[in-house]
Amino acid sequence: MILEVAVLTIAPAHKTQFESAFTEARKLISAMPGFVSHQLHRCIETDGRYLLLVQWLTVEHHMVGFRGSLQFQQWRALLGPFFSAPPAVEHYLAVSKGDAQ
Repeated sequence: MILEVAVLTIAPAHKTQFESAFTEARKLISAMPGFVSHQLHRCIETDGRYLLLVQWLTVEHHMVGFRGSLQFQQWRALLGPFFSAPPAVEHYLAVSKGDAQ
């Protein structure tokens, strides 16, 4: 399993509209083959910055399956207008995991 980490920059005046659009967009991504889970976090220190975490079975499920799909085009149509900078996206493999004791 891999973790897609995307830093999203949204104009602060459009946060509410972005979060509303994300409610629709998440339905598209969650229906994709290889999708495991997602989390969207709003930054406390930087207004308009979000962190999107998506777990995929493989990088290919994200980069080929989702990014090459009609659903990705719909995803971008819903969310793209709110980006004030291109998203920074990277993929990670887990090295260590811990839970509260």
